[in-house]
Amino acid sequence: MSKKVIVIGGGIAGLSAGIYARKSGFDVTILESHSRAGGNCTSWERGGYLFEGGMHWLSGSGKDEDLHKSWRYVGALDDSVGIQTAEPFFEYNHMGVPVRAYRNVDAMEKHLIELSPRDEKEIRGLCSNVRKVQNLAMPVTDILGVKATKKRRMPVSLLFSAMPAFFLMRKFSKIPRDAYIKRFNHEGIRNMLRSCTEDKTGIVPFFFTMGILARGDGGFPEGGSLPFVERIVRTFRSLGGELLLGTRADRVVIEDGKATGVVAGERILDADAVIVTTDTMAVGNLFDALPEADWLGEMRGVCEPSMVTFVSLGINADLKNYPQVLTFKIKRPISIGTQTYEYLSVNNYAADPAYSAEGKTAVTVMLSGDTYDFWIKAREENRYGEEKQKLADEVERELAEQMPEIAGKIEVSDVATPLTYERYCGTWKGSFMTEMTPSMKMKTYPAVVKGLSGVYFAGHRLMPPGGLPAALMTGRAAVQYLCRDTGEVFVSEN
Repeated sequence: MSKKVIVIGGGIAGLSAGIYARKSGFDVTILESHSRAGGNCTSWERGGYLFEGGMHWLSGSGKDEDLHKSWRYVGALDDSVGIQTAEPFFEYNHMGVPVRAYRNVDAMEKHLIELSPRDEKEIRGLCSNVRKVQNLAMPVTDILGVKATKKRRMPVSLLFSAMPAFFLMRKFSKIPRDAYIKRFNHEGIRNMLRSCTEDKTGIVPFFFTMGILARGDGGFPEGGSLPFVERIVRTFRSLGGELLLGTRADRVVIEDGKATGVVAGERILDADAVIVTTDTMAVGNLFDALPEADWLGEMRGVCEPSMVTFVSLGINADLKNYPQVLTFKIKRPISIGTQTYEYLSVNNYAADPAYSAEGKTAVTVMLSGDTYDFWIKAREENRYGEEKQKLADEVERELAEQMPEIAGKIEVSDVATPLTYERYCGTWKGSFMTEMTPSMKMKTYPAVVKGLSGVYFAGHRLMPPGGLPAALMTGRAAVQYLCRDTGEVFVSEN
């Protein structure tokens, strides 16, 4: 008789854990409190438009990536899924002059030098830094001691690629973002870099993002989050897995230091093992006492939430003439509590028919920053809806300054705050990822707690800064720990 596994959470980590566990011979049930699987990988319909709230580009979308095999393994990608790799990746509008960041680093270097010849030295240095990290792909490896149908080891080539990346991080983590940006004379280049980076995280994330794109990865699967998740769900169910939507896990049952089941409402579901993929910063309610482990304490001590407020607009206008991502400096800064925004970044989905009818466009503006306390207070003072509408109006006003053709043509507006994600996804403070400040260590936390048998953890929080690939890989790792502990063979990707 196969061993029974209950997975708490039907996000990407939970779904991937469910698929790896099913393929490795376990009987799996996934409990998801929301009416839809996917967690933070989500989008929603409003008034005939689809608004994207999760995926904006995907590591592992490139077919040459090691991670691509894992996305195919869980069914997220296949040959029928188109991958958009628009050029430029994004464009900053500097007083009517486009300043572009291309996926092709040679094209970006040529464009920026033509734009500002006197910045040639710094531009070549910037592009050189991108090239230094462009071969640093996320490895897919096995934990020690697991039996697998195909062993996945760290490629030697990756170790060589990691050396220049390590020295790059060590050097630039000590340089404040604005100090680096001031090296450039051209105001448009300075503003372009400011518009896509944050002061507290520094310039290093820009190098790594552009490095991913430069090696041909980081595309956007057509249709975005919804069909991406639906394909994974189909894979899980086709393997005989059970997905219970609208079912909240209330408590993990622990007897004599071992997990024996999960309490869900009035039901007690028996299990030989439990994989917890709920946000690891918000799992205290699942246990009578929070499990004690050095790594859990360390995570709680350094974890800073990376959160976003989304303003989405449905526009009765065709905006295909605009780039996929447009950033610009606004005339009147927008504030959400203590956060002030001088730049807006617009994700334009005009080229993808899944998001709107022909001749119309769905756009999303992402406002990053810790606004959690502001939205909590607004809700407590019964002005939550009023503040969301005020924000939508301000964003609409600034977009109309940049895109005059949208004036009077906005049919739908929608604001999703960190409280939205906290409510529907159960994430800590509604955060998407973990804020990686220059002083933080790049570290993957283990999936197990010593002395607690049959309980495994997965989710983006275990692999900072997080994101969809981290969720996928930690779901895979949790099942490897499960297989190691039970003596089962882990069925790996071919």
